[in-house]
Amino acid sequence: MTPRALLSERLRSHRLTAPARSVTDAAAHMLAVQSQEFLGGRWALGIRSSGSPTLPTVDRAFAKGELVRSWTMRGTLHIIPAVDLRWVLSVTGDRQRQQVAGRHRELGIDADVLSRVARALRPKLADGGRTRAQLLDDIAELGIDPSAQRGVHIIGALCVDAVLVQGPVVARDGAVGREQLFVLADEHIPEAPAPDDPLAEMFVRYIDGHGPAGAADFAWWSGLTLGVAREAVERGRHRVGEVSEGLFVSSSRPRRASGGDVVRALPMFDEYYISYADRAPVADADAMTRIGPGKNGMVRASLLADGRIAGAWMHSAAVGRHRDAPVAEPFDPSLDPDAVVAALQRYSAFVSG
Repeated sequence: MTPRALLSERLRSHRLTAPARSVTDAAAHMLAVQSQEFLGGRWALGIRSSGSPTLPTVDRAFAKGELVRSWTMRGTLHIIPAVDLRWVLSVTGDRQRQQVAGRHRELGIDADVLSRVARALRPKLADGGRTRAQLLDDIAELGIDPSAQRGVHIIGALCVDAVLVQGPVVARDGAVGREQLFVLADEHIPEAPAPDDPLAEMFVRYIDGHGPAGAADFAWWSGLTLGVAREAVERGRHRVGEVSEGLFVSSSRPRRASGGDVVRALPMFDEYYISYADRAPVADADAMTRIGPGKNGMVRASLLADGRIAGAWMHSAAVGRHRDAPVAEPFDPSLDPDAVVAALQRYSAFVSG
């Protein structure tokens, strides 16, 4: 597959040139989008949807229980359709627990502590959600010191165990909502049958939303070992297409839209850039250095042109500043300034609602 063909296919599978009908359809297609930067995760769905979706559109999907946010893989927050959360965690949960086991021993977090906290939180969450700050206070009331990130690790572990999940967005007057209420997963997530083979399903869904890609890419994205990723490939390969040795595409690729944006303003940590073992196809060495991940682990919002990273951009969601115009930082002087303005105006319209 030529580099140009690879980028063309990825733009399509990511719904950047073949937008979904709605933000919930985009979420279902992608399965999970990285979302530790919560506004960026919501824009990742907006930019992959047709029409003119807005931030309130995404937030309503959280309020209705269609979307949730949790530590689905790699110990990283992702937005995921509520119906997919449990079976995804059945694939990734043990691996995530293994990765934090040493830190949990240092903090004195074990099964008894988690069970005790879960029992205490259930009545408090029965009639609605709690903010993270409230949960930390609840943990402290049990005589468990939440400092040194002990409380945060307890909350995260209960999410990986599918006891808690982040649901409705907490409204902020005159500003973008930046946090969610933690709710009981049993009450918030609808009953849904699990796939017959969750590991194969996860690989197929990854390829649907990210292909062309291979086992190493799936291992990086899912946080699973390369050996398990290769097993997933073998169990799911009959459901995808192989365009070259070890490189797979969806067997039902979405139809491209006519026309389309010349430049796209991708959010921080966007799947198009972050979700592959090798990012060289979409960014040269200079662009990767400038976009990240940096020493602080951050991945900047980027400008995409012809399928490759061609710049960065910044925007503040702070109170009173979310209506300010985003600021572009082109890496390529030949980047069309009008196209950059159009891309950032689309984002601004999404945020302003």
